[in-house]
Amino acid sequence: MSNDFVSPPQKGGYSDDERLWGLIAHLSPFAGATVGLPFLGPLMVWLIYKEKSEFVADQAKEALNFQLAVLVIGVIIVAVGFATCVSFLLVPVLFVAATIYQIIAAMEANKGVRYRYPYTFRFIK
Repeated sequence: MSNDFVSPPQKGGYSDDERLWGLIAHLSPFAGATVGLPFLGPLMVWLIYKEKSEFVADQAKEALNFQLAVLVIGVIIVAVGFATCVSFLLVPVLFVAATIYQIIAAMEANKGVRYRYPYTFRFIK
């Protein structure tokens, strides 16, 4: 009897489901941002899939590290901005750059590529 919910491995050796969850891991910060916690989505995907799929866990961890790095950089920008009044220019730049990188990462994960964000600290290994 076959399991209709699990698709066989395809591109890159990863199943359609794994590639979809890799994509979701990278796009879930948009949903988390609605409650002010963009790192919550990748964290949940990582906690659920860390024992089930190496690919999904890797991509969720990468998305989580990126969100934590964006959070740290955002806090630094705002702190420096109070002293120099430039944060109103840098915060939108950070938001746009993060959005672009997340979309690129989601597209690559959907292809079965283990995407690595540039300029990211690896808080969780």
